[in-house]
Amino acid sequence: MAEIVMSQTPPILHGPSEKEKKYDRQLRLWAASGQAALESANLLLVNSGTGGVGIETLKNLVLPGIGRFAIYDEAIVSEADLGLNFFLDEDSLGKARSQSLTAHLLELNPEVQGASYPDEEGVTDLQSLLATSPMFTAIMYAHPILPEQLSLLQTYGQLHKTPLVAIHSAGFYSYFKINLPGDFPIVDTHPDETATTDLRLLSPWPELVEFAKGMTKDIDTLDAYEHGHLPYVTILLHYLEQWKESHGGAYPLTYKEKIQFRKMIQAAARTDNAEGGEENFEEAAAAVLKTVVPPSLPSGLREVFEYEPKETIEERSSFWIIADAIKAFHAKHKALPLRGNVPDMKAQSKVYIQLQNIYKTKARQDAAEVLVTAQALEPGRHFDLAEVELFCKNAPFVKLINATGGGGNASPGSVDRLREVTAQEFTNDESAEVTLAPLSLVPIYLALQATSHVVSASADDILAGIAKVVPGASDNERVVSAACEVARAEGGELHNIAALTGGMVAQELIKIITKQYVPIDNTCIFDGIESRCQVLRL
Repeated sequence: MAEIVMSQTPPILHGPSEKEKKYDRQLRLWAASGQAALESANLLLVNSGTGGVGIETLKNLVLPGIGRFAIYDEAIVSEADLGLNFFLDEDSLGKARSQSLTAHLLELNPEVQGASYPDEEGVTDLQSLLATSPMFTAIMYAHPILPEQLSLLQTYGQLHKTPLVAIHSAGFYSYFKINLPGDFPIVDTHPDETATTDLRLLSPWPELVEFAKGMTKDIDTLDAYEHGHLPYVTILLHYLEQWKESHGGAYPLTYKEKIQFRKMIQAAARTDNAEGGEENFEEAAAAVLKTVVPPSLPSGLREVFEYEPKETIEERSSFWIIADAIKAFHAKHKALPLRGNVPDMKAQSKVYIQLQNIYKTKARQDAAEVLVTAQALEPGRHFDLAEVELFCKNAPFVKLINATGGGGNASPGSVDRLREVTAQEFTNDESAEVTLAPLSLVPIYLALQATSHVVSASADDILAGIAKVVPGASDNERVVSAACEVARAEGGELHNIAALTGGMVAQELIKIITKQYVPIDNTCIFDGIESRCQVLRL
C-alpha cells in the first residue's frame, strides 16, 4: 500500500535556484542564453587619467555577472584619486591602482573573476598582457591614452575581431565610441510586441482558409454566443472574401478602401447580442489597418540580403548561410517565414488554441524549409534548428550593425568622415531655430577628442588641435565654448557624469556580448550641462 501511495505522489516542485533569484530581473531581459554569454565573457579595461569612468563601466558589468575582467592601469593611488573614485580608500594609497580597483570590484560579486596588471609575474606592459592573456571578448579603454597603447589595441582588435570601446569623460562632458569588428548582425533585437503581428490575411495558406471557412460558413445563422466568440482572424478572412467578390478579386489595399472595409465589418456586428456582446467584431474592425497588409521586405533585412560579407562561403558564420536561405525562401514565396504568434483575442479557449496551432505549425514548416535550404547551400555544415527558428521568427527585425564600413561618402573612423559629419551638423544648427531641433553635440566631441592623448590642455591648445583635424571648426562659437569647458575641467572627471556614462557603456556592451537588442552605431555624446545625448555615426 505504501508503494502505491509513493508512486502516486507527485514529484517535488523545485523553486528557482539561488542564481536565478539573484539574476531574476536581468534574466527577464536577456534570458538564460544571454546570461550564459555574459558569464563566458572576458573583458579588458585599459584605464588611465583619473580612471573613474572605466571603473564605473566595469561596476555595471560585474554586478550582472560578467565572467572575467582584467584591469590594466599603470597609476599608483594618490590623494587626488580618493576624491575622484568611490572604489579607492585610504588603505589604497601608494598601491597599484589596478590592484585596489580590482579588489573592490570583486567584492560586488563573488562569482566574477578579476585580475590586475601590471603584475609581479612578468606582465609589465600592455603588449605582454595582450600577448599572454586569454582572448578578450571586448576591450574598453579610457582617454587620455598613449598613442602607442591605442595602436596596440587597434591592432589586437583587427587581428582578433574584438570590439573596442573608447570612453572619455571630462567635467560635464563625455562620449563613448564603439568600434565593431566588421559586420555585426543582431537577430534577437527584441522588437515591440505590437509590431510583430503577422496574420497573413492577404495570403492565407490552405489550413487557415479551411479553418476560417468552417467557423464562418453559417455566420448569419450562428447563435448569439458563437457569433460573439468568432476569432477576429476568421471574421476578417470571411469578409475579405466577400470584398474580393464585389471588387473584381482585389483586396482593400488603399487607406480609403480599408476604411470602407472596416465599415463593412462594423455593419456586420449584431446590435442585439446579449450573450457577451460583439467585442470580437470591434477587435476585427480595429485590426484592419494593421493586419490587412501585403507581405513586405523590411529595410533592415533588405540590407542583410544585399550585403556582401568579405569572407568566403566556407568562412562565413551560420548567420549568413541562414540569411541566404531565407532570401531564397522569400524569392520563392514572395513572403518571409511566418513568425507563428497569434495576438490575444476574444474567442472560445479551444478555438483559440486551434488557431494558435495552425499558425505555429505553419511557422515550423517554414523554418524546416529554410533549414533544408541552408543545408543545401553549405553541405556538411551542421545548422541548429533552434537557431534557424529564432532567425525565421525575428527575420523582419534583424539589424546589421556595421560600425567599420559604409556611412555617407567616407568610412566611419576616418578624418574625412568626421569632417563630413561636422559640416552637416553645423549646417543643421543654422536652421535649428526654425526646425526647433536641438543643437548638435559634435562640438563637445571635437573638444574631447583634442585631449585624447593628454591629461589636460588650454582652450587655445584644444582649438589648435581641432583646427588641424577639422579646418575651420575652431571658428565656430559653440566649439570655442566647448573647448573652454573641457580646458576648465583640466582632465578631471565628475563622478556623477562618469557614473552615468559608465552605465550607458555597460548597457551597450551587454547588447554586444549577448547579441540581443540593438547597440548604438557608433558614437554617443553626452552633455551633462543640458542632460542630453546624441548618437552620431563618426
